[in-house]
Amino acid sequence: MTATAALTARALLLDMDGTLVNSDAVVERVWRRWADRHGLDGDEVMKVVHGRQGYASMAVLLPHRPMEANHADNARMLEEETADLDGVVPVPGAGVFLAALTRLDVPHALVTSADVALSTARMAAAGLELPAVRITAESVGESKPHPEGFLKGAAELGVDPADCVVFEDSGAGVAAGRAAGMRVIGVGPRAALHRPDAVVGDLTEIRVERGPEGIHLHVG
Repeated sequence: MTATAALTARALLLDMDGTLVNSDAVVERVWRRWADRHGLDGDEVMKVVHGRQGYASMAVLLPHRPMEANHADNARMLEEETADLDGVVPVPGAGVFLAALTRLDVPHALVTSADVALSTARMAAAGLELPAVRITAESVGESKPHPEGFLKGAAELGVDPADCVVFEDSGAGVAAGRAAGMRVIGVGPRAALHRPDAVVGDLTEIRVERGPEGIHLHVG
């Protein structure tokens, strides 16, 4: 999906859903049920929800509804999603990619809009190792596309934002990475629509090397 490119970084910040884990099946089930309950078009709802925390998606879709109702709905939906792991699988190449980061001692963090319970359940269902550093919904006050999560991830790793590369699949995530002053590698077709710095179909198209001047990412 992109010409061969190389990026150098000191740390990597990784989204989960759509980037490491393919959870589209359950996301579709849960959000289309929610759309039906609120008389909304499911196809239009699905254009909004990827990458954001649930309450933030609801605020876009139902702009006049009190935020307290959005947060209450969000809590219920997180429970539904955590209990429904049918069809949750790794994005191709995710296991090898994460293993390479560990083997090469590459500083990296998970930065996800999921909470601790959901991120733990989905990574386990996909057979993927959780990074030691994790920024989840509980860690932030603002949802993507706000950059708070990525900035916190960089701070936890002790790396300047400009030296981080973000891996993201959604428009909200790409925007959050850019707003944090980071370069963004888009994973999959949703990301490709938002002009990240580079795009791959999946993580089999990434090769990681460690050199004296940092981490080299060979894309494509």
